[in-house]
This record gives sequence, C-alpha cells and structure tokens, in this order.
Amino acid sequence: MNRLAQENSWAGRARRPSSTRTRTRESQSDVNSFTVWLNFHGDLSFFVGSKRSIERNLGEKTSVKDVIESCGVPHPEVDLILVNGRPVRFEHSLECSAEIDVFPVQKQSPQFKENRLQIYSFNRFIADGHLGKLARNLRLLGFDVAYDRQAQDRQLLQVMASENRALLTRDRRLLMHSVVRHGYCPRSQDADEQTMEVIRRFDLFDSIAPFTRCLRCNAPLEKVAKADVMEKLEPLTRIYYDEFRRCTGCGQIYWAGSHFSKLQKRLEQLRANSRG
Repeated sequence: MNRLAQENSWAGRARRPSSTRTRTRESQSDVNSFTVWLNFHGDLSFFVGSKRSIERNLGEKTSVKDVIESCGVPHPEVDLILVNGRPVRFEHSLECSAEIDVFPVQKQSPQFKENRLQIYSFNRFIADGHLGKLARNLRLLGFDVAYDRQAQDRQLLQVMASENRALLTRDRRLLMHSVVRHGYCPRSQDADEQTMEVIRRFDLFDSIAPFTRCLRCNAPLEKVAKADVMEKLEPLTRIYYDEFRRCTGCGQIYWAGSHFSKLQKRLEQLRANSRG
C-alpha cells in the first residue's frame, strides 16, 4: 500500500489525534496531485495514435471516464476498464496513483465477461450529417437508420435518446456527450468499409434483410399489387415488371429494375466482406 493509500485508510486515520493541525494536514493531502498511467489496447489506437500509453497528472479525484475521454477516446468505444488489474465502471473515482488498462469491444474475449460495459447487438441507429452513404447502405440491408443531413448536434442527441438509437458519427466530441449510451465512430472514410465496421461491431449478420426499408425515408416497405400502383409506373415498367414494393412512409415505389442486379452484387459483397 502506498503512502497516500495508508493516509486515507481507516487504520491510518484512527491513529491520528483529532486536532486542527491534523485536519489541515489531511485536507492538504486530499488535494495533492497524483499520476495515473493509461494503456489503450486494440483499435483504440485510432484515437490516441502511436502513443498507446499516456500519463496524466491529476490534482483532484476524477472519474475514470473523464480521464479516458481527456485522452481523446469516447466512452462508447470502451468495453472494459481495469484499474490496477481490477474491473471498474465509468463512474469509478480515481483518488491516487494507478495503472489503467482500457480495452475496445472484443466479443470473443472470455475474460471479465460480466464486467463488459457495452451492448454488442444493436439494430437501431442515427447517423450524423456526414454519413449519408453509410445510412443508405444500412437501410439497403434492412436496418433502421434515422438520418437528416441538416440535423444539428442537439437534434441528433434528442432523437437518439428519445428513440433509443446508437449514434454513428466520426465526431469524437459528439460521441463523448454524456447522454450517449451506445455509439460508434467509423474508422474508415469509405462508406462500404464503414458499413462492414458497423455490421461487425453490432453483430448484425443475422439481422440483414435487404430491400425491406426505404432508402429515402427509412420507413418499412410493403409488397403491393401491380394494379394498385399502375398509374405511377412508366410505360416500359408496366410492360416488363410485375412485382413491386411501396414505402409505407413516403409512398416511393420499388421494383427489380436495371439497377437491381447491381444492388444485389453490392449486397453480397458487403455480406462477404463483413464476415471477414
């Protein structure tokens, strides 16, 4: 046990006489600075760069969540925290020198399984205005993704909280907001690679249901008889196609047109690569 821990222990306090001088000395000890060492594992290097080990000097007791985020790592990206080898939660208070190991989501790891901080399976999302192609890809695969290119941060957070959605954003400061419970920062800037990342992170393989959600407004699609949409079809479409789906929200009509085979090929590629 180090000196600071001994001073703060019950036995240490019991041995001291109760005096103004002693109370003053203890009060000064409470505000003494201390050092913590943080080790970031796995792909958390995306946020901290090559410097995986970071030293922080603290002047007062601080939550481990705040210290981790001061290093640039959003809390939704953290799945396990060990302080001196012991698993803790985000609200754990750091009061003396400590070694902190911070791990990303690792679903395959059996260690400390009951102490994991993140939910692995999640299928409702909200994407920020810079991730429009990712939102479209996920809708193509049948996932519920709220998206408004013009939405401000406050609106994103309100919808996220009220509809219990996971936030998808490359803005790490937004992901650090205290109201964010579930979220992910795509590492890649390529929409197809981002899609694979999200599928892996939230274990979406078995939930893929292509062509069941509107790419424009996100509402579910329903099968509709050709006769019910005939007046909305172009002349050649009326001749060559017989199966249609209609968006239950905006009314957009979908059919297996010339683009369909291209979409199917893209979908199969996404499926195959996401399992890689």
